[in-house]
Amino acid sequence: MKPYALVIHGGAVTMKPGELSPEEENIQREGLRDALQAGWQILHDGGTALDAVETAVRRLEDNPHFNAGRGSGLTQQGEVKMDAAIMDGRTLNAGAVSAVRYVQNPISLARAVMDDSPHVCLSDEGAVELALEKGLAMQPPSYFLTEKTRQQWLEIIQKEGAEAMHDTVGAVALDQAGNLAVATSTGGIEGQLKGRVGDSPVIGGGTYAGNEACAVSCTGDGEVIMRGALAHEVFSLVKLTKTPLVDACQQAIELRAADLQGDKGMIAVDKDGNIALEFNCNLMRRAYRVGEAEPVVAMWREEAPPQTPQTR
Repeated sequence: MKPYALVIHGGAVTMKPGELSPEEENIQREGLRDALQAGWQILHDGGTALDAVETAVRRLEDNPHFNAGRGSGLTQQGEVKMDAAIMDGRTLNAGAVSAVRYVQNPISLARAVMDDSPHVCLSDEGAVELALEKGLAMQPPSYFLTEKTRQQWLEIIQKEGAEAMHDTVGAVALDQAGNLAVATSTGGIEGQLKGRVGDSPVIGGGTYAGNEACAVSCTGDGEVIMRGALAHEVFSLVKLTKTPLVDACQQAIELRAADLQGDKGMIAVDKDGNIALEFNCNLMRRAYRVGEAEPVVAMWREEAPPQTPQTR
């Protein structure tokens, strides 16, 4: 029986000291613990990597303290338009949605696109129609409008040059059968233009998995991640050059650094159960659990994990 592992993230960003209150930090840490436990339990009980990553991301989408699902950022028009993707490393089947409204869990809609449609990606009204057809949970616009996101939106709209939120949530998993999977979901960039699509639903951009190498979920500046096809960059390095997973993630983050400047973070797990959590900013909300080892939750760069993420 192969080892099993789950890694999750709740977004990577450069944050000024004091910008994140102790209360908010504790809430986010607890949210990471909850999502990690929900996904890990599925793996521990012999369930699939696909079910584990979907379940973990659903928990983060339901938590208003992360930029996905209920906590999604608002567009320039003050609307919520969500993106998500899921991919099966065993078959290379994938599903993605973009610019979705009303759907409580966009990651489950992405799973429906993968499982119940002939397509890889659906957007806007077409995606919502599939959600209705499949009986997925729907919510009114007010469900997604939190006081936190409303204030952030007002700052972006009213103050030129204000820093936009660009967080994402994601999960990668290896199950006991040796299969890999990835799921990524986001509410996008606060104040983004109407119709903007980020890296999360782009297969190979912010989301990729293949059993012969690894599963990768990215977070940070979506345009930069897309331009570098960073999730697939990690996959290619591991598959083609046998680069160790942590090194592959570091190389992807540093890829054409002068041309691809911005916040970049990624989580990954390979076919042997090695994990990576790499980022170039000072904060990435992250958590992991490998087999029956103790779960690890961290946020700031200076937090040293109690165990080495990768065996060499």
